Amino acid sequence: MLNRFISQLTDLFARGGAGLFVLALCCALFFVLGTLFARVVFAASLSKKIAAERADAVKKSRAVLGGLAGEQVSPFLPGFPCNPADARFVGKPVDFVAFPGAADGDEIKEILLIEVKSGEASLSKRERQIKACVEACRVRYVEYRIPSND
Repeated sequence: MLNRFISQLTDLFARGGAGLFVLALCCALFFVLGTLFARVVFAASLSKKIAAERADAVKKSRAVLGGLAGEQVSPFLPGFPCNPADARFVGKPVDFVAFPGAADGDEIKEILLIEVKSGEASLSKRERQIKACVEACRVRYVEYRIPSND
């Protein structure tokens, strides 16, 4: 395309249209400069967008890692609902299952399903479903026996 444009300009100049040649050359120059300017502006906006997305990803990653660390140490923080020795880490879909009194050899009178949250975090859809099942007393104890090969 550029070769064709140059050949047309050369033909125009050869026919004595120096004024038109200069005008065409100026138009071509403005076109090239405009294209370069647009590319520079686009590249700058793209790099800003990428930097913002990276910063957001780092922020979310820190929040997740902080939450995971918080889950692990939460039994030892003030206000945890039972003795840390009574709690067993599960991770998903709840963080802990606790048997208050088990570590001391006392009678177990309740079982706690504990979900640890930090900051403004709220329960996920699955966690809300589990909470609703517990609150509606839709909980069972199931004994499963491994089949023998007899």
